[in-house]
Amino acid sequence: MEEETTVTRKYQITLPKRIRNKFGIRIGDKLPITSKDGKIIIETGRTVQNPAEYLWNLSEKSTAIDTIKLIKRTRRRAYT
Repeated sequence: MEEETTVTRKYQITLPKRIRNKFGIRIGDKLPITSKDGKIIIETGRTVQNPAEYLWNLSEKSTAIDTIKLIKRTRRRAYT
């Protein structure tokens, strides 16, 4: 399905919600842009800047995690 967006005075565009959702594009994502045969190509080159935040955001439901226990357990494993 064809979508349309408008170029702002700062030459910015907003990706339509349907496209963002379809490709899992999130705030802060880097999207490589190239041109070929008179077309602008925006790719979804997935690079994860913060793996913990990325994995946390994959879950749509909140997860009950006792962070204090998790940190203590992680420290014990790291120092033993």
